[in-house]
Amino acid sequence: MNKRFAALMKVAACAAVVGVFCMGTPSAEAAALQNGQEFNLWPGAAPGSEQVGFSNTITERSKDPAKHDRILTKISTPTLTVYQPEKPNGTSVIVAPGGAYSRIVIDKESGEVADWLNPLGVTVFVLHYRLPCEGHIHAKDVPLEDGERAVRIVRQHAAEWGLRTDRIGLLGFSAAGHLAAEVGAQFDKQVYAPVDAADKLSARPDFLILGYPVITMDPAWESTETKNNLLGKSPTKADLRDYSPELHITAHTPPTFLVLADDDPAVPSANAVLYYMGLRKAGVQAEMHIFKEGGHGFGLTRTGDLPLAQWPKLCEQWMTRIGVLEK
Repeated sequence: MNKRFAALMKVAACAAVVGVFCMGTPSAEAAALQNGQEFNLWPGAAPGSEQVGFSNTITERSKDPAKHDRILTKISTPTLTVYQPEKPNGTSVIVAPGGAYSRIVIDKESGEVADWLNPLGVTVFVLHYRLPCEGHIHAKDVPLEDGERAVRIVRQHAAEWGLRTDRIGLLGFSAAGHLAAEVGAQFDKQVYAPVDAADKLSARPDFLILGYPVITMDPAWESTETKNNLLGKSPTKADLRDYSPELHITAHTPPTFLVLADDDPAVPSANAVLYYMGLRKAGVQAEMHIFKEGGHGFGLTRTGDLPLAQWPKLCEQWMTRIGVLEK
């Protein structure tokens, strides 16, 4: 927590002392990243959000002043926030927190991932993406739009940020697991008109990490809240097919690590299993760990002494084996 607080204070100091805002689209003139720096994904209004009448809103749900439980809603301006390691190794991971596509959780599934990956030399970018249930045009596509754009932004600025263009990962939890799986399976799907040079680049992540992910829109295995927020309560058969990423996996889908608990009450384990089976059928490297206990939303710090607590170490070993993490 102190590390993340210091990063945010550094951003505030930048605005106060230098007299400029640290938020904004990345530019070649500002090559060096600053820890805690926040970038807008789009140079102007995000596509399909030009007319929305709201702005990013943080709501505190915790009644304990010593423990935050904040959510982000009314997201008109999607952003990336960077958490830098002391000794970067060129690998980066874009982290998309979950929230059933109706909110984004702030105090888990994001900063705690930086606390895990930064000591390994990995640069972390936390993605705050738009929510499809908040009135955007082409609402079903806004998570995929923001996911594709995030990968392209990091790839575009990799050289100036000291990152490798072939070591860009995307980690998604819960509903954002759906976002990440969609980007992995349909990174070449044009869901928005190009706006600048970044959009000439590939949106393919080099690897995926999916935590208790929502995947399929198949009514037999769906996560109802997430599906309703994405497609509405009466989706067409075409929508159910088009937004089920396990049906769009190809040999070019990135290597994928999946972790989940079999007692998850919110997202049936079949979601991850279907994606894993699709990856194996397509000949894509994949590793999946299904733990007996852990429920939903366990993140990294809520596993206690359960065997599930081993999953970050297992993921590190997998990242080393596929060549994106140094031994």
